[in-house]
Amino acid sequence: MPTLIDFRRRIRSVQNTQKITRAMKLVSAAKLRRAQERVFNARPYAGQMLEVLRSLARRAEVQKHPLLEKRPEEKVLVLVLSGDKGLCGPFNTNVFRLAERFLAARRNGHEPELITIGKKGRDFFRRRKVTLRAEHINLFLRAVDYAQARDIAAQVMELYTKKEFDAVYLIYNEFKSILAQRLITEKLLPIEGILPTRVEGPLAVPGAPAYERPAEAPVAAAGETEVDYLYEQPPAELFDRLLPRHVEVQVYRALLESGAAEQAARMTAMDAATNNAAEMIDRLTLHMNKVRQAGITREL
Repeated sequence: MPTLIDFRRRIRSVQNTQKITRAMKLVSAAKLRRAQERVFNARPYAGQMLEVLRSLARRAEVQKHPLLEKRPEEKVLVLVLSGDKGLCGPFNTNVFRLAERFLAARRNGHEPELITIGKKGRDFFRRRKVTLRAEHINLFLRAVDYAQARDIAAQVMELYTKKEFDAVYLIYNEFKSILAQRLITEKLLPIEGILPTRVEGPLAVPGAPAYERPAEAPVAAAGETEVDYLYEQPPAELFDRLLPRHVEVQVYRALLESGAAEQAARMTAMDAATNNAAEMIDRLTLHMNKVRQAGITREL
C-alpha cells in the first residue's frame, strides 16, 4: 500500500504537470487569437479574388489555361497539412485517417504522392513508406508567412503544368470554432468554378449572355444584378497574372486555417488535461488523508 511519502510525491508530480498544461493552454489561447484574426481576414479576400477571376473570365472570354486544363486523374498529388508538434488531441490523427482513406480510394494503378506540411505528417507517412514528393516542416512554429505559401504553390503549379500530375488536392483541418474543426478535402488544381458554362434548359435566364455560371442564374432570375468591374489592364492579361495568385491564396488560406485549428485543438486538449490533473490531485489527496487517518487510528 502506498505510504504518505508516495502520495505526496505523486501529488507534487501531478501539480507540476498541471502547471505545464495550464501554461500551454494560455500560450495556445494567445496564439489562437492572432491566428483567428488572420483567418477571418483571409477568407473574404480569397472569396473576392475568385469573384474577380470569374468576372475576368467572362470579359476576356477565356476558354483555356494551363492551370484550368482538366485531365483524367491518373497521377494525383496530395498536400497534407498537419502540425509540427503534438499535444493537440486528435487534430493530427484525424487528418492522417482522412488522408489514408483518400489515398486508398485513389490507387488506380498509380500510387498517389504526397507533399507533407508539418513534422507530424512527415513522420507519420515516412513510417508507412508513402512516397513523399516534398516536405515542409516548422511552418507553424511561428506565424505563417505568405512567402512560404507562395513557394509551395509555385512548386505544385510547376508539377501540374509539366503534367507530372493530373490533379492536386489539399487535406487539412478548417477552423470553425474553439471547440470544432472540420476536415476538408479540396481540389487545388485544376482550378474549378471560374470558367463560365453554357446554361440551357430551366436555368437559362431570358436576355442573359449565352455563357453564364449556372449557380448565378437563379440569382439573376430573382432580379438581382451581378457586380462587374472596370479594369485598367486588358482582362486577359490580368486574368493570366491573377490565376497563379489565386492558387497561392488558396494555399495560404489553408495554412492559416490549419494553424488556427491546431491552436484551438491544443488549447482544448490542455484545458482538459488541466482539469483532469485537478481531479487526480483531489483523489490522491483524499486517499492520502485516508492513509493518514488510518495511521493515526492504529497509533491510538
